[in-house]
Amino acid sequence: MTDGGPTLVVLAAGMGSRYGGLKQLEPIGPGGATLMDYALFDARRAGFTEAVVVIRPEMDETFRAFVAGRSRAPIRITPVHQRPDDVPAGFAAAPRAKPWGTAQAVLAAQGSVHTPFAVLNADDFYGEAAFSIASKFLGVSKDWALVGYPLKDTVPGSGGVNRAVCRTEGTGRLVAIEEVFDIAPNNGGFLGRGAEGTLSLSGDEPVSMNLWAFTPPVFDLLKRAFAEFLRSGPGEKAELLLPSVIGAAISRGEASVRVLEARSVWLGVTHRGDRAAVSEALKRLVMDGRYPERLW
Repeated sequence: MTDGGPTLVVLAAGMGSRYGGLKQLEPIGPGGATLMDYALFDARRAGFTEAVVVIRPEMDETFRAFVAGRSRAPIRITPVHQRPDDVPAGFAAAPRAKPWGTAQAVLAAQGSVHTPFAVLNADDFYGEAAFSIASKFLGVSKDWALVGYPLKDTVPGSGGVNRAVCRTEGTGRLVAIEEVFDIAPNNGGFLGRGAEGTLSLSGDEPVSMNLWAFTPPVFDLLKRAFAEFLRSGPGEKAELLLPSVIGAAISRGEASVRVLEARSVWLGVTHRGDRAAVSEALKRLVMDGRYPERLW
C-alpha cells in the first residue's frame, strides 16, 4: 500500500456457468473495459490503494495478462488463488472441480490483507458512490457493513437471479439475511424461492450484491464457519456463501453489521442476454462524463 488506504478484495474465481464464460474478464464497456476495471477505477477514486483479486489457479496466466495491460492503473493489483483443496487442517480435500463459495474466496485473500477492507464481486458494477460510502465507513468504524441496493434495481429481465435479502431495524442494523433463489418479476412485485418455499417480495427490500466492509477479525469467523461447514458433510456442489456466514453470526450475537444505502446504480450480467443492456448503460455513463472512455 502506498498511502494507508483500505484494501479492496475482488472475488473473481466464479465459473460463469449461467453466463457461459469468464464474464469477469470480458470487455463490456467503451474502450474495452471490463466490469472489474470500473470497480478498480471507482475504488481508487474512493481512497482504496490496493486490490487483492481472488482467482482460480487455472485463470492465472490469463489474469496476469489482464494485469499487465493495466500497468498504468494507480492501484496495486495482487492475484491470489482460491483452491478447492485449500481446506482447514484436519479435513481431507474431497475431489471437486469448483471452489467452495464466497466465504472460502474471502479466506483465500487473508495472507494479503492487513487493513480494513471491502469485498465485492468482479462481475458487478457498483457505482462510484457505493465505494465512497464503504471507504468512509471503514475509516471511522470497527463494525462491519453491507452496502445494500433495492431488490427492484437488481433484477434483470432475462432470467431468474439469486439475492440475499436483508431485514433491518430502524437504525439500519442488519437483523437477518436470507438467500432467495430464482427471483423474477411477478404482477408488479417479485417471486423467489426461500428456505420455506415461495416468497413474495415488493422489490423495495434491500439486498446484498456482495459489497461488504470488514475488518481483519472477520477471517477468524470465516475459518470457524468453513470448518463447521465441512464437518457437516456438504455435497459435491455445496457452497459456503458469505451472506449465510454473516447472517448466522448475527443471529448468534457475534457480529454487528450496518446496512448502508448504496446511492448509486448497480449493473450486472447474470445471463449472456444481460450484456447488451449493461454495455449500453456504461456507454451512457461515459457520454455523461462520469467516466473516461479509456480508464487507464
